[in-house]
Amino acid sequence: MFYSATTPPKFFTLILLSALSVASLNFFVTSLSNMAEEFQTDYAVVNLAIAGYAGMTAVLLLIIGPLSDRLGRRPIIIAGLIIFILASMGCLLAEDISTFLFFRLLQGAIVSGSVLSNAVVRDMLPAREAASKLGYLAMAWAVAPMLGPMLGGVLDELFGWRASFIVFFGLGVVLLSLCWIDLGETNKNPSETFAKQFKDYPELFRSRRIWGYALCMAFSAGAFYAFLGGVPLVAKTVFGMSATSLGFYIGTITAGFLLGSFLSGRFARYYQLTTMMIMGRIVACVGLVLGLGLFLTGVVHVFSLFGACMFVGIGNGLTMPSSSAGAMSVRPRLAGSASGLSGALTVGGGAVMASITGILVTEQNGIYPLLGTMLFSSLMGLIAALYVLWVDRSEEA
Repeated sequence: MFYSATTPPKFFTLILLSALSVASLNFFVTSLSNMAEEFQTDYAVVNLAIAGYAGMTAVLLLIIGPLSDRLGRRPIIIAGLIIFILASMGCLLAEDISTFLFFRLLQGAIVSGSVLSNAVVRDMLPAREAASKLGYLAMAWAVAPMLGPMLGGVLDELFGWRASFIVFFGLGVVLLSLCWIDLGETNKNPSETFAKQFKDYPELFRSRRIWGYALCMAFSAGAFYAFLGGVPLVAKTVFGMSATSLGFYIGTITAGFLLGSFLSGRFARYYQLTTMMIMGRIVACVGLVLGLGLFLTGVVHVFSLFGACMFVGIGNGLTMPSSSAGAMSVRPRLAGSASGLSGALTVGGGAVMASITGILVTEQNGIYPLLGTMLFSSLMGLIAALYVLWVDRSEEA
């Protein structure tokens, strides 16, 4: 009989779990153009590997959260890892774009790792301490997508795009083994029945705060998804970048997220959640306005684009941990469901923004639709953060 964990997981396990969940989104983004050529299809179709994947994870999150409140965090994470491993093998062996996209969507099951890692932290800590801890956990959300495209670009040039899915398969097996021996259950008050749980949902959905927190997360992440959806084409047509160079420059936005997450981990316990959210949104908007200004004045340079996007990363690092902790603190007994709802809106909104960017960005006008879409999304996130502040003050009054 194999050993099975019975105690709460080490923070290191949650970091790795979140890292794989996030890296699976953009690890092979630098290979999209090459994949389109091999499968003999349009770039917009291959882009569904990003936008469609995000849409699928949005749907799964609406199911994963409630399941974890009823059945526990551990069994849902274990099941998600098993599905991810099998789907990675399917992507590796796919011979046509339809088969590839089918298994790519199944890979979305790994999203249970990131959203339920948040719920595990909230199970064990109060709101502000959870926000601080989530700030440090979010650093994994930065490092993984920062290093992922770099490694994915190198693998593509050396071995082809399928090498990325060999890596996914291997990492999935390793992490499944680690979670089996270390990830004990933290949901000590599971719902008695699904029927009773869903009766509590109207209370969750009626909360103005949770919608404010969730929409702030959705639009903040939407700017990042818009970046992923449009930057490969812009980098190739405007700057003539190789896959390896693009992987490096994509790391700039996630390097910014790393810095913002560190600052969030350092200061979130001392400031109100809304303060951290609003500051993050302001930083993102200012950076994008500066980037657009540089291009409008004729400064067409890689740093005009990626420097501006780095501010988006910093802003998201400041915003996301506090927004997530706030959403899960509205109704603590439904922390998993709240995390799933906010996560679904986040990746669902991201899928929409990535799709819009993929449609608007062309070889002729790529830079302006890309930065414009990112700025619009960041501004909407700022409005959502200000709405939460207004709700807090009106209820205090």
